[in-house]
Amino acid sequence: MTLGRFHRHDDGTAHEHSLEELDAHQRDHPARADTRLEHDLGDMTGYGTGPERIQVLERIFGENDRTAQENRDLLDAHEVVAVNLMSSPGAGKTLLLQRTLAALAEGISVGIVEGDIETSIDADRLAGYGAQIALLNTSNGFGGECHLDAPMVKSALARLTLATMDLLLVENVGNLVCPADFDVGAHHRVMVFSITEGEEKPLKYPVMFRSVELLLLNKMDLLPHLDFDMALFERNLRSVNPTVSVVAVSARTGEGLDSWYAWLKHATAVPTAGGASST
Repeated sequence: MTLGRFHRHDDGTAHEHSLEELDAHQRDHPARADTRLEHDLGDMTGYGTGPERIQVLERIFGENDRTAQENRDLLDAHEVVAVNLMSSPGAGKTLLLQRTLAALAEGISVGIVEGDIETSIDADRLAGYGAQIALLNTSNGFGGECHLDAPMVKSALARLTLATMDLLLVENVGNLVCPADFDVGAHHRVMVFSITEGEEKPLKYPVMFRSVELLLLNKMDLLPHLDFDMALFERNLRSVNPTVSVVAVSARTGEGLDSWYAWLKHATAVPTAGGASST
């Protein structure tokens, strides 16, 4: 992940590009300085921080990752499989969850952690399907946190009866950036992507698309009415995540959802303790 000049790699190590390094890069590659450097790191002129910035961010992520592992250990102890469901606002997560809860009601006990900046609108929509629901409003953060983190999810787990649960679905705050950076303690990451969002999004938001193992390509019922180029989207997606599984669905019509339900049933049937991924 990248926050300003701060880089956090998949192995947990972190570093920051100093202003001197950026200047050296411009001297060494004058023809590419404005384009490649801005492409790789963004506009850094607004940052005047130094090592303190790295130390603060390392503490933030260190605490989050420790809590995420505690969440995973707790879920494993109760044999609950957790899925972190992410998307942009309006991609169709909540309608997808309504259909999912209805379809799984007979065989799988489901819990929901519902993340939103404000209101209980989505949590209210999910009520009445037999699932336990814990609402997390992030409005107390700086302007409203744009993601869920592990401490937030830990507080939600304390309000759920894990002993009677098979599957926990975390509906993250709608955002294509920050949710991908924060491990909440889930075992799997899934993204809902609407074809109304455009073929270029994997290139513009690669961290999110790279972080998931399954992508639900939603609103397929609108395909005849859009200029969405499926082949181009597939190429863009594979350029950032060659191994991601894709299921074309329509939460409105139910198209393709049987494959999603089957994926969830398989996930809950596979033991997670000792082999959970960091997501």
